[in-house]
Amino acid sequence: MAVVIRLQRIGKPKQPYYRVVAIEKARGSVGRPIEILGSYNPRMEKVAEKVQLNAGRYAHWIKVGAKPSPTVATLLKGRVS
Repeated sequence: MAVVIRLQRIGKPKQPYYRVVAIEKARGSVGRPIEILGSYNPRMEKVAEKVQLNAGRYAHWIKVGAKPSPTVATLLKGRVS
């Protein structure tokens, strides 16, 4: 089972809102996630409020071999060690 950490869109039309999820690679972006790790709201004004993340769970999934998507890696660069 290959697990990836990616964004899953849940917002209304023209009002994007995303979940940061750990999901099996074969399920695609609309499948049921294994775990919800946080959220990303690009419409927030303050940069610090745009990304909410459970850093402990994110680190756990990275430790067990999950690969973040390029977009998630860019969003979290410098936020999670």
